[in-house]
Amino acid sequence: MENPVVPETGWRGSREGWLEAGYQALIDSGVDAVKILPLARQLNLSRTSFYWFFADREALLTALIDGWAEKTTEPMVAATREYAESRAEAMLNVLACFLSGAFDARLEFAVRSWALQDARVAARIEAADEARLSALRDMLMHWGLPEHEADVRARTIYLTQIGYISMRAQERLETRLARIPTYVEIYTGQAAEPREIARFDARVRSMAKAPS
Repeated sequence: MENPVVPETGWRGSREGWLEAGYQALIDSGVDAVKILPLARQLNLSRTSFYWFFADREALLTALIDGWAEKTTEPMVAATREYAESRAEAMLNVLACFLSGAFDARLEFAVRSWALQDARVAARIEAADEARLSALRDMLMHWGLPEHEADVRARTIYLTQIGYISMRAQERLETRLARIPTYVEIYTGQAAEPREIARFDARVRSMAKAPS
């Protein structure tokens, strides 16, 4: 007789629940805080229930780093490929990704801090940086910029944004929105049309008001 399949829910919790607790610990206190027993206590679950979903702590850490890519690199690359009427609006799509929270800046900071003590994570960061830069470069080349110029502008865009994250820069939404037209012109060499800025502002404001 076959053993019954035990659902991954109920008193053992869920894989998603363990992952979310792991992400929160990583963001709040760093990778050293991502340990099975403290997470189990936080979730009010037994330590052994962890092993229904992960082979060991390393498996959880691997899942966290995989999820980091899904919460940062994937939405940013997707933003570079969104429909736009102009090079400036294509840039606005990317900036909306960061301002809307689609790109998880807090998790990005935590993973970059983790990479300082883990060579494997540092290698993942390096690969992500190149993928993100490549996406920005391809976007700018699609809109007619020569490769060298597109590369320099892509680096200007990306390093500025990572600087915001690394410095944990805080700006009021109104302040950031007021700076966006100038950023776009610096980044792309093209001024955004008023209608493009209006669409961008409406998009960002609606996302800012949406429940998390």
